[in-house]
Amino acid sequence: MRAHIAWIIFRKELTETLRDRRTLFMMIGLPILLYPMMIIAVGWFQESQAETREERASTIAVWGEAPAALAHDLAAAGRLTLQPWAGVPADVREALAAGTATPPPIIAAPSGRRGRWTPAEAERENPVLRAARAAIGNRQADAVLVLWPGLERAIARGGLGTVSVYFDSVSLDSVKARDRIEDAVGAYRTRLIQQRERDAGLAEGFAVGVDVRARNVAPESRRSAELLGMLLPFILIVMSLLGGFYPAIDLTAGEKERGTMQTLMCAPLKPAEIVVGKFLTVWVMALVAALANVASLAATLGRIVPGQQLTVAPSAYVLTFLMLVPVTFIIAAVFLAVAAFARDFKDGQNFLTPIYMLLAMPATVTMLPGVQLTGATAFVPVLNIALLIKSLLLGEAPAELVFLTLTASAMYAMLAVLLAARVFQQEQVLLGGRQSFARVFGIERRADSVPSPSLVLVSYAAVLVTVFYGSLWLLRNATVLVTLLVTEYGFFLVPTLACVVLLGLSARDTLSLRLPPLRGVVAAVLIGVSAWTVAGGILIRLLPPPDSLVKALERILLLDGRAAPLWLVWLVVGVTPAICEELYFRGFVLAGLRRTGMLPALTVTAVLFGLAHSSIYRLLPTVFLGLVFGYAVWKTRSIACSMIAHALNNGLMATLVFMPAFGERLGVGTSAYLPWSLTAVGAIIMLVGLALLWSLPSRDTPRTVYKKNGPTGGGAAGPEP
Repeated sequence: MRAHIAWIIFRKELTETLRDRRTLFMMIGLPILLYPMMIIAVGWFQESQAETREERASTIAVWGEAPAALAHDLAAAGRLTLQPWAGVPADVREALAAGTATPPPIIAAPSGRRGRWTPAEAERENPVLRAARAAIGNRQADAVLVLWPGLERAIARGGLGTVSVYFDSVSLDSVKARDRIEDAVGAYRTRLIQQRERDAGLAEGFAVGVDVRARNVAPESRRSAELLGMLLPFILIVMSLLGGFYPAIDLTAGEKERGTMQTLMCAPLKPAEIVVGKFLTVWVMALVAALANVASLAATLGRIVPGQQLTVAPSAYVLTFLMLVPVTFIIAAVFLAVAAFARDFKDGQNFLTPIYMLLAMPATVTMLPGVQLTGATAFVPVLNIALLIKSLLLGEAPAELVFLTLTASAMYAMLAVLLAARVFQQEQVLLGGRQSFARVFGIERRADSVPSPSLVLVSYAAVLVTVFYGSLWLLRNATVLVTLLVTEYGFFLVPTLACVVLLGLSARDTLSLRLPPLRGVVAAVLIGVSAWTVAGGILIRLLPPPDSLVKALERILLLDGRAAPLWLVWLVVGVTPAICEELYFRGFVLAGLRRTGMLPALTVTAVLFGLAHSSIYRLLPTVFLGLVFGYAVWKTRSIACSMIAHALNNGLMATLVFMPAFGERLGVGTSAYLPWSLTAVGAIIMLVGLALLWSLPSRDTPRTVYKKNGPTGGGAAGPEP
């Protein structure tokens, strides 16, 4: 080998590589930018979680009678909410009261510290342990403080009293509660010892005073699930990303490089057929990678941690795999759309590498201790599914959070598929050319037109995420009144009007700004005063909401219990949503979907309206109301009818909460459901209103003219007269 020739080739290749700015950015620029951002984001997330946990008061179930001094110290301790006998079964309470319940034995640890359970006792179940585990698992308390019988008597005679703190090591809230209890009891014990040292006749145990025994109630399976939940979501998502990475590049940039993309475009195929075929290929590859990893982890789980047996139910693996379906949808669609802009395979790797890292980075958060699925994380793409998998493994996934997570993931998957479809409709992009961002996403300015379906879906995703996180922030920093007004006017009305003005849409056609016929107004009034009875009398029975949700809604309807006049409640709760939400949903959204036909347009609009309320328990009633309100607009072509019905519906429900005597006159008592008699009368009135709408003469629906390269394969040039 000639060394100087090898040196010349090395210099040549290195020079050409250094001239490739994209490669340099992937090698040097991306790590410099990404890792500090990731560390800062993770640090901020951990800090915010810790601050939230520190500010939150710990709920403590106190079982037993405490000496007056200890009770005073517990009550005076910061951020401890004491609930005597909360969550205790009758037999356990009787045993504690009768003095037959005794603390389990302990042995001294090698270091001489007390409070260490014997190995046999650590495995033994007892009624108090089972009861404490159930109370903490059902979220009745963060921790259980058991004051064993004879505590006050033992302390009074200078002996040793015993208390136990039951906590769940998997829950950091429970660990924080344990620490706070031990601090409070420790302060009491210190004063007790000091007092005994000043007294004479010291009895055995005076130097301890109170023996505090902390017991972890988390079973072995739950601790195994915690460990697995920290690793499994990250591994599965990263491997799913890798499974779709190279197929997406090969089916787009690879075909351009081989020259087969041009041949495919010349074939008698529709863009939708091409994108569906390629999308399904990438999706199946990502899904197969996920399935292979789930199966491999299930088969080798026992060897993850030497000396520790990890036990997870087979159903958890099935649910984990099902949860990966929306993630793989997002992966396949985003990879396919981004890779389509690349000109060759190397270009595709440069394009997809930052996307790969951005999608994988949220999954790393699951490896942080104490990170759980909450309302704030339910709308974070990829992270929400990773935390949902972790929650399913731990067996603590509330229905509301599962609903929000799946809703958000389905929305992101839909947008990703829509993005891929839009890109594959641009022949110039597929053939290696460039295309403007506005043209690709169909948001270019179009005079005198209605929104396209793609624009509707993109705007809905933006509005939904903004409303969710905006309202969460407002509820923590403002009153309910301010939250409602800012949400409705700032997050619904302003974006709607901005889209109409900035995109040059026809306000009359987009927002249905027409005078309603008199028969339509009468129908809207009848529907407005009756539709809530059908929703509350029938649909609520199918999926009853929990008491916490009912109380939260009542608090909102009463403007947080403030002494507000009824007219203000009607203005904020009735009229404001009727204007803002109707202009967006039955105006902007329905106008964009009108071309699909009455049934699809009304159904999709109603479902989007129901999902926007972010509650699985309110989904059926809100979808039903959305269908009825949408039908009123469809038949009258006037947004005023749905506004009237919406305002009356909300206003009457607020009046029932605001004026209980009015509800009693209507036959609405303390029951959680409306009586069948009122439901039947309301259903008859609503049917009369719908019949009036049905009897209205059909109005001609404007037919939209499309131009080539418009928003759904063409841009709406405006309705024909």
